[in-house]
Amino acid sequence: MTAWLITAGQATLGLVLLYFGGEWLVRGAAALAARTGISPLAIGLTVVAFGTSAPELVVSLQAALGGASDIAVGNVVGSNIANVGLILGIAALIRPLEVHVNVLRIDSPLMLAACVLMVALLLDGTVGRGDGAVLVTALVSYIGFTLWQSRRETAENQAEFAAALPADQGSIGRHLLLVGAGLLALVGGGKALVTAAVALATALGVSQAVIGLTVVAVGTSLPELAASIVAALRGQGDIALGNVIGSNLFNVLGILGVTAVVTPLPRGEVGWDALGVMLLFALAVWPLASTGRRLVRGEGALLLGAYGAYVGWLAFTA
Repeated sequence: MTAWLITAGQATLGLVLLYFGGEWLVRGAAALAARTGISPLAIGLTVVAFGTSAPELVVSLQAALGGASDIAVGNVVGSNIANVGLILGIAALIRPLEVHVNVLRIDSPLMLAACVLMVALLLDGTVGRGDGAVLVTALVSYIGFTLWQSRRETAENQAEFAAALPADQGSIGRHLLLVGAGLLALVGGGKALVTAAVALATALGVSQAVIGLTVVAVGTSLPELAASIVAALRGQGDIALGNVIGSNLFNVLGILGVTAVVTPLPRGEVGWDALGVMLLFALAVWPLASTGRRLVRGEGALLLGAYGAYVGWLAFTA
């Protein structure tokens, strides 16, 4: 009983630190970027997307370096599934989401392509350092393209993203302090969550991959969940959708890429079925969002139901 309480306490502490660490990092980094003259749209699609994906990066790195590569890979796959099924489903249930044309033409196909590339790189069983370098190079290219594309956006789009960003309050020193505090919280939270996840998998007798695909994946996706719910409540549907797609791109290209460059990542017990589900969820975004360029409540319920069925199937087969 005592061991369970300690594990639960570690997991809770880790989730709290990851949530606030991601929040502080986004606020500080977004404010600093705004002061350099970067457009609100570019900040939203790069700085904020990376900030909300920072928990996944920290957890995957610490898991991989600690020999728990199943959690590292499972975290990326599970987060991508949760982002579409859970987060996008909840956001669409709150309010139908308007879809920006660039999401259909560019971002959604790129997300699917990144997921396909990830599966292709895992065909030999491992994402090696060379594979990681390919993914990071693709991420840098995506960021460069996004910055170039943001200059062509209308004043209306820029204003919408500016309204969604955290308010720029305080001095540069305060923003730097927020970034530093966010990074420290992320490191501490990541360590606590990985330790608790390994202990939980051992205690329950299930694989670390299952824990990575579910508990860790949902926990590290809390910043995306919060950001998407706020955007949906404000009627900024394209930002909610863009946050999910941008985060999924960062998960594959940045998190998997950076982690693999540091240490090669074997697929381990993350099965082809989980990778197939990730591809199906990524593929589902385009046709659902294409219907009237809106993601309506019925489609949100469909995504959420599919995610629930997936988690139930994992629990049944664990």
